[in-house]
Amino acid sequence: MRILSPQNRILQHIRNNAFLLGLFSLIWFLLRTGRKPSRAAYPCQRIAAANSQIWLASYVIPFFSVVPGRISFFSDRKKLAIIAVVLVVGSSLAFYGWWSQNPTDEVTPNQAITLTGLNFTGRIARLEPASDLFVVGDTSGNDGGVVELIDLMGDHGLYFYKTDEPGENQGPEGLIARDDVVLIKVNCQWDERGGTNTDLLKALIQAILDHPEDFTGEIIVADNGQGQYGSSGRGGSLDWARNNADDTSQSAQKVVDSFAASVDISTFLWDTITTTRVEEYSERDMEDGYVVNETANPRTGVMVSYPKFTTIHGTHVSFKHGIWNPQTGIYDGDRLKVINVPVLKTHSGYGVTACVKHYMGVPSDKLTARLGSRTHNTIGRGGMGTLMVETRFPVLNILDAIWVNANPAGAGRGAGPSTPYGRATRVNVIAASTDPVALDHWAAKHILTQAAPDGTDTSSMNPDNTQPGTFGAWLRLSLQEITRAGHQATVDEDHMNVYVVRLVP
Repeated sequence: MRILSPQNRILQHIRNNAFLLGLFSLIWFLLRTGRKPSRAAYPCQRIAAANSQIWLASYVIPFFSVVPGRISFFSDRKKLAIIAVVLVVGSSLAFYGWWSQNPTDEVTPNQAITLTGLNFTGRIARLEPASDLFVVGDTSGNDGGVVELIDLMGDHGLYFYKTDEPGENQGPEGLIARDDVVLIKVNCQWDERGGTNTDLLKALIQAILDHPEDFTGEIIVADNGQGQYGSSGRGGSLDWARNNADDTSQSAQKVVDSFAASVDISTFLWDTITTTRVEEYSERDMEDGYVVNETANPRTGVMVSYPKFTTIHGTHVSFKHGIWNPQTGIYDGDRLKVINVPVLKTHSGYGVTACVKHYMGVPSDKLTARLGSRTHNTIGRGGMGTLMVETRFPVLNILDAIWVNANPAGAGRGAGPSTPYGRATRVNVIAASTDPVALDHWAAKHILTQAAPDGTDTSSMNPDNTQPGTFGAWLRLSLQEITRAGHQATVDEDHMNVYVVRLVP
C-alpha cells in the first residue's frame, strides 16, 4: 500500500471534496491572478475559474438567497459578499504560504534559480545605458509563457501594446498598435527542431489579437530559406510535415490557417521571389521581388537587399520603407512592425544562430551572389548588423529556446543549423529584448554553454571568445554597425538588466 505524505493526503482530501475543491480553486485563482488579469488566460487558471464558478453557484449564491432580509447584518448582500471574499482570501494566506515555497514568480536581482536543469541569475545593470532582457522559464510555448513574457516586460516599462491610454502592458510608447501590419520573421529553412517553435508562434499571434483596443491590422508570417540548402535541399517551407511543436504536424501554415477566419493573416515564403530583382513601389514597380543595393558596404561588404511584396489581402509591403499606399503614393513606415522570432541553436560555420544571424532570412543570397558579394559570406564581417539597420530593425526579438541545439561546432555530434529531433535539448525558455546583440550574447553564454554535452569544447559558442572568425568576433562587428546607427546594444553584462521569471501555471 502506498503511503501518502501529509501534503498529498490533504490534496487528495481537497480533490475528493466538492466544497473544498471549489473554495481553494477560488483562492488559487485570486492569488495567482493578483494584479495581472491577463494571467486568467492560463490553462490552469481557466480550470480554477470554472471550479470557482461551480462553487459560487452551488454554495455561496444559495446561501445569500435564504438569508433573512429582516436581519440587519445581512440586509446588505453586496457588503456581505465583499466580507466573504475578504475572509476567504485572508484565511487562506497561511495555506498558500505553506503550499508555495516561492509565492512570487520573478527572480530577484542576484538570485539564482534552476529552470529545466539550467541555472539562471537575475541581475540589475551596474552601468548605463542598459539593455533589458526578459526571460521566462518552464514554458512549452503551448501555455501561458507568452502572456507571462508580456507581463514581465510590462512590469519593467516595456509595453507590448501601443494604446492612447496607459494601462497594464499598454501605453502611448507601446510596441504594437491596433492597426499595425505585424511581420513575424520566423526560421523556416529547416524542419523538426531546426525551425521556430510553432506553439510559440501561435501564442504570439493570439497575444497580438488580444490587443486591448481590438486588433484591426494584419499579420504576416515570413522567411526566406533562400531557395537552397535546408532540410529539402531546396530552401525553406512554412508547411513542413515535421515541425518544432508539441504536435509535430503543426506547421506555421497550419497555425496561420487556424486564425484566418478572424483576422487578416497570411504567410509569405520569400524563397518564391528571391531570384526576382525589382525596384521600389515609388519607382512604379508593383512586382513582387527583391530590391538590391549594388554598392557594397565598405565596412562589412554586404550588398543590402530586402523583399518587396503584396500580401493576399492586398497590402503592399516594402521591408525597408513600410506600407505603400498606391492612392497617395506615400509609404507609412511606422505601421510596419517586425517581430524577430529565431530558434536558438549552434551553427557549424558561424558558431551560433540567434537573433542577429536570423536576419540572414531577410536578404536574397542568390541575387547578391550573382552581383559579386554573396550576403552569407558577410556574416563574419558584421553584415547582418548592417542589414538590420539599413532595412528594418525589429521592434522586438523573441528568442525560442524551448528546444535548442547545443552541440558545438566541431564536436562531431551534430551542430546546427539543421536540428533533427534526436539532436535537440529541451530547455523550456523564451526570452525577449529590443537589443538583439545583448540577447544573443546572454543566451549563448547562459543557455547554450550550459546545455552543451558534458566534456565538449564550447569555445565556438562562447560570446566572450573574440578570436577572428568566431561568434564572439562577428557579433561585436555586428554590434558596431547597430550602435553606429544609434540603437542601444551591448555585449557587456554590466550594461544588461536580466529579469527572470518562472511560469507557474
